[in-house]
Amino acid sequence: MYKTFTMDLAGRTLSVDIGRVGKQANGCCFMHYGETTVLSTATASDKPRDGIDFFPLSVEYEEKLYSVGKIPGGFNKREGKASENSVLTSRVIDRPMRPLFPKDYRNDVTLNNMVMSVDPECRPELTAMLGSALATSISDIPFDGPCATTQIGMENGELIINPNQEQWKNGDLNLTVASTSEKVIMIEAGANEISDDKMIEAIYKAHEINQTIIEFMKKIVDEVGKEKHEYTSCAVPEELFAAMKEIVPPSEMEVAVFTDEKQVREENIRVIRAKLEEAFADKEEWLAVLGEALYQYQKKTVRKMILKDHKRPDGREIAQVRPLAAEVDIVPRVHGSAMFTRGQTQICTITTLAPLSESQRVDGLDANETTKRYMHHYNFPSYSVGETKPSRGPGRREIGHGALAEKALIPVLPTEEEFPYAIRTVSETFESNGSTSQASICASSMSLMAAGVPIKKPVSGISCGLVTGDTDDDYIVLTDIQGLEDFFGDMDFKVAGTKDGITAIQMDIKIHGLTRPIVEEAITKTRQARETIFGVMASAIDKPRTEVGKYAPKIVQIKINPEKIGDVVGQRGKTINAIIEQTGIKMDITDDGAVSICGTDKAMMDKAIEIVKIITTDFQEGQIFKGKVISMKDFGAFIEFAPGKEGMVHISKISKDRINHVEDVLTLGQEVTVVCLGKDKMGRISFSMKDVAQA
Repeated sequence: MYKTFTMDLAGRTLSVDIGRVGKQANGCCFMHYGETTVLSTATASDKPRDGIDFFPLSVEYEEKLYSVGKIPGGFNKREGKASENSVLTSRVIDRPMRPLFPKDYRNDVTLNNMVMSVDPECRPELTAMLGSALATSISDIPFDGPCATTQIGMENGELIINPNQEQWKNGDLNLTVASTSEKVIMIEAGANEISDDKMIEAIYKAHEINQTIIEFMKKIVDEVGKEKHEYTSCAVPEELFAAMKEIVPPSEMEVAVFTDEKQVREENIRVIRAKLEEAFADKEEWLAVLGEALYQYQKKTVRKMILKDHKRPDGREIAQVRPLAAEVDIVPRVHGSAMFTRGQTQICTITTLAPLSESQRVDGLDANETTKRYMHHYNFPSYSVGETKPSRGPGRREIGHGALAEKALIPVLPTEEEFPYAIRTVSETFESNGSTSQASICASSMSLMAAGVPIKKPVSGISCGLVTGDTDDDYIVLTDIQGLEDFFGDMDFKVAGTKDGITAIQMDIKIHGLTRPIVEEAITKTRQARETIFGVMASAIDKPRTEVGKYAPKIVQIKINPEKIGDVVGQRGKTINAIIEQTGIKMDITDDGAVSICGTDKAMMDKAIEIVKIITTDFQEGQIFKGKVISMKDFGAFIEFAPGKEGMVHISKISKDRINHVEDVLTLGQEVTVVCLGKDKMGRISFSMKDVAQA
């Protein structure tokens, strides 16, 4: 027999079946939220993985298209590579849960979430987040849970708890907050310039809801939860730390890490490691964990320097931003380019403009979203951190950073009507030492303006870090963390926005949560730092250029009667293809009659517009047209005045002088000017050549 547990969550029923399916997994929950169904499982290996110094956690979010009644597109009619949404959802599940596993745990753990049905009123991503937390909590895997997640939307200034798909897509806020029973452990947000106060209100509204979910989960754990299994600890022996301090005193380690040059610091640590390896040459068990021990020693040194001595490794003040620089137009011939530098972090973003037909097609669980007009891609090559490894394409980190920047910039983009382009920005990481994702937002904002994209306001981003002590009140929030402070610190709190409000947040931590004062201070400090960054960005470019660059395609949009779309397209696309062939332009037509003409030759674009207008205009007596002779008969000639559109000039209307044969005056392919006389008795358009001057 299986057990079912239910609770009311935001006006809908959350139901969990335990013991119904997946009984061989360490933990399994058959989750139902409304009619959304997700199977969440947690499994762990029996033994730790050898030779690693990290916790091998894998999180999967599988989108099954049968869940929304779709068959996958393409030739291979089965689900393939994980979608971008799957990757991002997996990351959002991973980030709050990872810190709750023991730090010395090295067993492989996989959290799998399979979406089996989707109710548009209940988002499957949220259901999977709750399912992963609960499946792990009831399993025998060591885990300091349960934790819970709530999503908050906003319409007309009113907060919405766990919004449906439509509210999530069209509202002014997409906020995801994960909590333990005491503190906030993860924040992810996209927002339409939300104020600091409103964002904090929304975060703690979600935290409040999370407490009710955690109480529900605790009852389930108490009733069906398994006893946590024993595991082999991979902690570094304390006697090794003591021996290391004898050979490398704390004062020497402080000197080694106290520098703003990453390469110098790495060389200092290399020298220290060589000294320790020589000293411990006869202790194989110590040499096996020396890398982890040296990491812990550096971490303790950096944290002590910051928390107790208020010293940062590069000598900056606690709230000081590293040196900034901004440039535009550093790459010729591309549609837009900009470079943003903050300390040893340097990003170059390239903007490319294209017709709307080149928007990205999306094949996912949201039936309403089939195309994506704005795309932001982020690349992180190994040379940016002085390393060497082959490029294998974007990983989950790159996809996540690109999506964060995309989320930050979408609120300031012009509408399709204002700017009928598909837009792609690509951020290339030239150098990395702390928060390249936020630097990519700054570079992308400038690159868009340089490309002539009329964004509403510039957007900048910055990250704050955290070092905590033994109590909740013992902490320091650091502005603009570099890599070492991120590596050894407790938090990476990224905030992007305009001068008027927040557009994106991503908060990751390595501890068991943040108090409200820390969250509020981090949001305040990032706003203050963004104001400094805006000044530097403005020195390079302070507003969008009035026109797109000379190498960018020019797009003009006109509106036609939707009933005339068929006339422009023609049978099997014959007419539109003829227009494209004649003018060399690209043309898109939407169902509401918006026609976008794209090209680089203004004369040809104007010609295409003229042709479309001719085709879609109801013919009236007295209109002048230019066309070419396509056929000649004894009684007259047929003139094509637009692709697929023709009329007849009777032989008596060709010339003011009497002619006996049409061939005496006209030849096939000859360009002529005619005036419309209306329609003849047979319903054909009738033209005159001889009456053009009078018209």
